[in-house]
Amino acid sequence: MADPGDSTSVSRRKNLGFGRTWCCPFTAPQSPEIRSPPLKPPKSETSKTISNSFPNSPISSSSNSRLGLGFGSRIDPRRILSPGRVSPIDSDAPLDPLPETAPEPEPEPEPAPPLPPRESTPSRERSLAVDTTMMAASGFDLRLDLKGKDGRRLSLEMDSEVLASKSLLFAAKIVESRRRGGGEGGWCLIEVTDVGNLEAFRETIELMYEKDVMRRLMKAGVSRSIDILEVSSIIMFDIGITSCLNYLEAVPWCENEEEKLKSLFLRCAFDEAAARDVLARLHMQHPICQPLAIHLVQSITRGTDTNARRELKSLVKGLLSASSVYQKDPAGINKEDLYRICNGCLHLLENCFKEASDPAPKDRATAKEKTRPWIGQISEQVDNLNWLLEILIDRQMAEEFVVMWANQRELLRMHEKASPMVRYELSRISAHVFIALGRGKLQCRGEERYGVLRAWFGPMLTDFGWLQRCTKGLDVRELEEAMGQALLTLPLRQQQSMFLEWFGCFSGCGTECPNLSRAFQIWWRRSCTRAAAETLL
Repeated sequence: MADPGDSTSVSRRKNLGFGRTWCCPFTAPQSPEIRSPPLKPPKSETSKTISNSFPNSPISSSSNSRLGLGFGSRIDPRRILSPGRVSPIDSDAPLDPLPETAPEPEPEPEPAPPLPPRESTPSRERSLAVDTTMMAASGFDLRLDLKGKDGRRLSLEMDSEVLASKSLLFAAKIVESRRRGGGEGGWCLIEVTDVGNLEAFRETIELMYEKDVMRRLMKAGVSRSIDILEVSSIIMFDIGITSCLNYLEAVPWCENEEEKLKSLFLRCAFDEAAARDVLARLHMQHPICQPLAIHLVQSITRGTDTNARRELKSLVKGLLSASSVYQKDPAGINKEDLYRICNGCLHLLENCFKEASDPAPKDRATAKEKTRPWIGQISEQVDNLNWLLEILIDRQMAEEFVVMWANQRELLRMHEKASPMVRYELSRISAHVFIALGRGKLQCRGEERYGVLRAWFGPMLTDFGWLQRCTKGLDVRELEEAMGQALLTLPLRQQQSMFLEWFGCFSGCGTECPNLSRAFQIWWRRSCTRAAAETLL
């Protein structure tokens, strides 16, 4: 072990720096004579005047403001602490006095130009101050005072030559004002009262100074462009009218904007050639003809995509509905054309049943038809007939459909021979007819009601079990209630034959047969009361 008093140990301690006053390993302390350079004060910031007006555009307000800021400071470098450690400088040790520095003089603020006096206006009014000095420098010689219907006020100062060259209305007013002698200083004074939209009026005036008018209208949007079009029409600003019409013709509208544009065309008259394209989007040159509506119906009945047909059926049914906002004429679709389409669907339905019952079907016309199973085609035609029946019921034209369905002898014959998984599709059509009769939506004569019930009541009892398992949107409980109500609309003797037929079927099939117990009780009560009354007589 080395001796503490050994010279080697002493030299090591000296080399390790234990006797140093500063412990920062990166730099040595500076002497008190070295000073940091003084921080330069930041330059004074001056707020810039912001103006939304276009070059040489009408001026409505002006403002100037300035802000000055300056400072200087010195920091004693001996107070700077070393990075990562606390400086060993004694805070109580006296410091050398710092040399005094004279404060830099602050720049004197430039005097702001005096603002023109403002006229006192009522609290409801909004007047914009005008800098007359700037007016004179810009060559403006016309003051346009606008007074709104709500009491607000807007004053615009502008060049009379520009206004006269852009607007025929103001050109005449300028001539009249100068003939009267004008206002103070030779200015031309024009006043417009009862302005409905002051902002639209101002934007229309500013549009006279705009080089790219279409770009300005794109920023304004459709609704504001319609307002500018109205003002341009009133003041006879031809460039504004043409630009607004071209812009409105090229962009889409929402329903509110369309109604606003229609109202404007009713109030204002525009040049037919300039407004032709916009009017073509607002009104048909000729009303929608009947073949167009029938073409839509035929396209749906001939479609093959199930989802698309379902969506289009809902769409077209709503458009052709008598209560639709898009259908104003109650006789907007031809009944004969609708029944012609119904007959076409019935003919296709018969062909599908024939192919389904034929053990060796013939080759079909196209490869597309070969890939489609006949069961799907039968379901499509049944859906088409039910959809057409709904349209006919809505338009109160379905009475003939009841007679037509009652006379389908060929389909009744094939129903007896067809498989249960196919024949129940025919009962889906009968179900819609029975529901319409039971709910009072069809005002048919007694023999017509009895004819369709007599023809399809038996097949309905047979197919009811399949209808419960494959409802396809059919409300079975509603069907049971409607069947009973439809039977009760017949004479009592006809009711008796059909209720007895149901009674025998229900006693043997149970839930596979519709439950008409409530209607049966009503028939029994009426029949017994009538029979007792006849016995007493």
